[in-house]
Amino acid sequence: MGNARTFILNWLLARAGGWRIVLRIDDLDGPRVKPGADRQAIEDLNWLGIDWDEGPIRQSSRTAMYCRAIERLVETGAAYPCICTRRETELAASAPHAEDGAAVYPGTCRGRFKSVAEARSAAGREPAIRFRVPDQAIEFDDDFAGHFRYEGARLGDFVIAKSDGTPAYQLAVVVDDAETHITDVVRGDDLLESTARQILLYHALNLADRLPRWRHFPLVIGVDGLRLAKRHGDTRLDHYRRLGVRPQRVLGLLARWCGVEGADSISISALRDRFRQDFIAHTPIIFGSDDDAWLLTN
Repeated sequence: MGNARTFILNWLLARAGGWRIVLRIDDLDGPRVKPGADRQAIEDLNWLGIDWDEGPIRQSSRTAMYCRAIERLVETGAAYPCICTRRETELAASAPHAEDGAAVYPGTCRGRFKSVAEARSAAGREPAIRFRVPDQAIEFDDDFAGHFRYEGARLGDFVIAKSDGTPAYQLAVVVDDAETHITDVVRGDDLLESTARQILLYHALNLADRLPRWRHFPLVIGVDGLRLAKRHGDTRLDHYRRLGVRPQRVLGLLARWCGVEGADSISISALRDRFRQDFIAHTPIIFGSDDDAWLLTN
């Protein structure tokens, strides 16, 4: 339900602004990718009546493009090999923590090796590749959430390629957004800090002229204040589909989460006609048992 709300906000803003929508499947994180999940997501979007103009584009088919970008960053000195394990990073006595609670890399391997080959030889395994974050502040304006400033020291040198060679999220989305000429990014506000990292990558890859505009919206959370997840029960669209809930009923709840009131049941076209960005709340959306019960009361 949380992902559906984010996609619907993309759809509503795109249709109001005359944008084209690119459907991209971010499927690089191997252990977390569930077989058939992309097909299910597409079926769910079709069920709700949501369309798009290009795609689906799957990141797993574009790894050569990411690898070329990583190589350029290493060649220019903007990135370097790292042989530290996650455990070593977390145990580093001087390691502070980012806003999301993750340990900030203390820079152990920065300047340690002259090449990727030297790092590989020293560790006896493939190194990860980290981006060298400059000691400066990164500032940007969000078209919904406002102005933000992040200090480079608080971001830390972040991974752009894992030790198994898999390109990391931060790098892949920048390459994809630039290559597909994305002008507007609409996503959850848990990725605000990622925006600062991605801005650095745009500049390091000489893509600063393609920086998009961002809109970060509050997440859907559970009554415990945590991001909606399995611990809150089955909130998948497919779960409600199998229980016989009509798509118009689901859209009624999603409409309320988008600030459109008084629509217990609504079509996607009617929601498009009634939606305005200034309807959206600046506080998280809470999904509780009453919402679940409401959906099941057709």
